[in-house]
Amino acid sequence: MSTDKVLAHITNKIGHVIFNNPERHNAVSLEMWDAVEEALLAFSKDENVRVVILSGAGGKSFVSGADISKFDSERGSKDAVDHYNARIKIVYNIIENFAKPTIAMINGYCIGGGLNLAACTDFRIVSDKSQFAMPAAKLALGYPFDAVKRLINAIGPAEARMLMFTAKRIDAPTALRLGFVQDVVAEDQLESRVMEVAEMIAQNAPLTVAAMKYISTQAMKTQPDSDGLKKCDEMVAACFASDDYIEGRQAFMEKRKPNFTGK
Repeated sequence: MSTDKVLAHITNKIGHVIFNNPERHNAVSLEMWDAVEEALLAFSKDENVRVVILSGAGGKSFVSGADISKFDSERGSKDAVDHYNARIKIVYNIIENFAKPTIAMINGYCIGGGLNLAACTDFRIVSDKSQFAMPAAKLALGYPFDAVKRLINAIGPAEARMLMFTAKRIDAPTALRLGFVQDVVAEDQLESRVMEVAEMIAQNAPLTVAAMKYISTQAMKTQPDSDGLKKCDEMVAACFASDDYIEGRQAFMEKRKPNFTGK
């Protein structure tokens, strides 16, 4: 990795990306975004990785957005701001369109850019002390279309507007009620719960999981394009033509756990 502010490793077919800047509540610099992209691209090519978990180090924050201490050097001019925004948009899009399932493990603050980052993942499992906010209106910041759309997709337009217009913080139970998070557990149970879910996914047929992820993304579009629908059909057909389909049937008949290979 290009920086120790982002850590990446693999355990039991699960890739981990950890934002490791706890003294700044895991605020993210350009160098860190580069490292996140590097890790994700490596995981995307690794057949042994079936799920990716994103988390923040230190136990206080998931990600708190851009690193304000780097604003002069990284966002000190219009060109610099444009470069920064273009750079993070690329990483957000990689996460949002990642072929494998992604989980945000959130413990503590999930604010601004961190909220947007979490919204890029497939789902979010959080500790009961976590807090969420989009404080752009308190800082006179503009918030881009893609970020607003992600929040609307997660919690609906009215609740998204309430969160954006008031810039208020919400707690974990409220985030669960709104549908932004999918599970809330005690802090000391968070990691084990996330790993439990990740391992359940990792044990399933990779081709089927990938197909369901892609198809569900297409299904959310107002008008899926013809190429996207064609790919949906191709991915479904690939599942039925796979060795894993044979293995799944045999395992069911033999009353044992299947050993899927993704082929």
